[in-house]
Amino acid sequence: MKTVDYKVTVYTGDLVGATTLNNVYIKLVGTDGESQRQWLIGLKWPVAFIGGEVSTFTVSCPTSLGKLVLIELDKQRLPIILQDPWFPAKVEVESPGGDIYKFPIYRWITDSEVHHFREGKALRVFEDSNHLGAYSREKELKQRSEDYCWDVYIKGIPHCIKADNPLDLPTEVRFSFTKTTEFAFTASTGLAELNLKGLAASQESWSNIDEIKQVFWVKHTKMSDYVQKHWKEDAFFGYQFLNGVNPMLIRRCSVLPSNFPVTNDMVFPKHQFNLEDEMKNGNIFLCDYKRLDGVETRLINGKKQYLMAPLVLLHKTPNEKLMPIAIQLKQTPTDDNPIFLPTDSEYDWLTAKIFVRSAEFSEHQLNVHLLRTHLLAEVFAVSLLRNIPKVHPLYKLLIPHTRYSLQINYLARKLLISKTGVFTAFAASGGEGMITILRNSLSSMTYRSLCIPEDIADRGLETVPNFYYRDDGLRLWEIIHRFVRGILQQYYKNDIEVQKDSELQKWIGDIFEHGFLSKPGTGIPQRFTTVPELVKFVTMVIFTGSCQHAAVNSGQFDYGGWMPNTPTSLQQPPPTKKGTTNEAMLLKTLPDVNTTAQGMATLWLLSKQSSDFVPLGQYPEEHFTEEIPRQLIKDFQAELKTLSSEIKDRNSILDIPYTYMDPTEVENSVAI
Repeated sequence: MKTVDYKVTVYTGDLVGATTLNNVYIKLVGTDGESQRQWLIGLKWPVAFIGGEVSTFTVSCPTSLGKLVLIELDKQRLPIILQDPWFPAKVEVESPGGDIYKFPIYRWITDSEVHHFREGKALRVFEDSNHLGAYSREKELKQRSEDYCWDVYIKGIPHCIKADNPLDLPTEVRFSFTKTTEFAFTASTGLAELNLKGLAASQESWSNIDEIKQVFWVKHTKMSDYVQKHWKEDAFFGYQFLNGVNPMLIRRCSVLPSNFPVTNDMVFPKHQFNLEDEMKNGNIFLCDYKRLDGVETRLINGKKQYLMAPLVLLHKTPNEKLMPIAIQLKQTPTDDNPIFLPTDSEYDWLTAKIFVRSAEFSEHQLNVHLLRTHLLAEVFAVSLLRNIPKVHPLYKLLIPHTRYSLQINYLARKLLISKTGVFTAFAASGGEGMITILRNSLSSMTYRSLCIPEDIADRGLETVPNFYYRDDGLRLWEIIHRFVRGILQQYYKNDIEVQKDSELQKWIGDIFEHGFLSKPGTGIPQRFTTVPELVKFVTMVIFTGSCQHAAVNSGQFDYGGWMPNTPTSLQQPPPTKKGTTNEAMLLKTLPDVNTTAQGMATLWLLSKQSSDFVPLGQYPEEHFTEEIPRQLIKDFQAELKTLSSEIKDRNSILDIPYTYMDPTEVENSVAI
């Protein structure tokens, strides 16, 4: 009897541990019927499914199956072989008529259950008309809602995934073997070096600044060396507000806050400028750490720690440098809360700047880094995995931008911010203070502040010179926006199609509820009504998890590897009057040896790029199979390559190159 033969090609992922020696079975399901479940055995058996292998088989059917809708895959162990995990990348099927059907998989199969995989053409829920496809879609989402459950880690901050240990996470979102081993190695070698030197346990104060160089002999970067040489300089202090790891606080100041009574004579004693005029001309800037006001600090080594909520005034000079001109260390102006000035004694002014830099550590780590990148990226990912099936265009677009985010956040909760975590133990704002700052930060976070064009405009920073975070960030936003618009306009031809996509609406609904705690004042949409609204939000999601995270994460050791530039804690109160500070007092104020060592080791770990890093716009997993989105991806990559070249050219003539938003240095996702 004549049969209809389908050519089946199976691609096993080229990953450590991707190989299976189990028997693999497939069933083809089409609009006009389905094949028998068939054992995939051929000339390559038993090595047909080793890592990186491509193997071809024939599946014979009595009649045509019509258009293929899905495949079913399962694997069964042989009596003498253990059940082993397998990572199929994709399956391609060629019909007798020459049609090619592509089935993206890119997931681990670890059991002997039957798994369904849809044909690669992106379909929204209202156009998935085949009953088998619709059933498969419904079944997938039901399973995902069980695998990815919401949990409340701390009341009043964004929700997270429910997991008691990394093995509770579905295999598809866990670290690779490479990532796991490198992460553990980096952490252990840093602490081993500190233990070897006896620094990790020493509760002594530093006897002089130069002693701090001994924390790490080998671990340093060009930038951390630069910081060590220039950290005391006012110009470098000002530069960091624009191009350091927290470019999010500075804003143009047109009217002084009522609680910051700076006078013209204070800041321009020689009357070379007029403060009112300089504010009108847009040359005065403010950094206000009010979110830290009243935060309870913890004990470290049995000693009370201090965290201020400073106000910092800066002046853009005619030679286009941003110079600090006044610092008030507490929010309420009183006689025992002096306004420190560059004309004060060396140690008065330096001490004031160090209190600002220590406040900067807590503001940056908890608000700018943890909340506004890590926690949001987790919310975006969990909502995607719960509500959007693999066949949906939004899943195909966003899944690369969720890679490793759930496990890295689990580890952050376990190792950094838990009751015994490094941040809790060795930062002034650890413990209760951390919770207060996170809640304060969430209550002040808006949708506009997550979208860099609006954020820059709202802070009045459009024309500030030498602001490379802004320059590179705006270019990246534009490139991502064009790419997202191209992809989504392929699938959403009008606003009605957006409004009737129930899966899309559940995705944003979950984000509004679990990420922004149903607070309409944030400006986050509760549902999508137009295509441009959808495009903007998805642009923000990709930008947040890739570019913004790179900007606030990658330079942590560069700027914090020299502790006096970014102390995790301070252990003396700030001076209440001028003329009372000296070098000995400054050394007593800086954190103890073990606090310094633990902080620097942690920043080294968090700044270390993994060897399986995937740069922005590179998509090793081919989720889109249609020609137009694949071409749009190529266009996206070409634009990123051009921008990278321009950034490298600019950096070649800068004293301090700004590399953090070079597309080749930006990871696709929050992965560290």
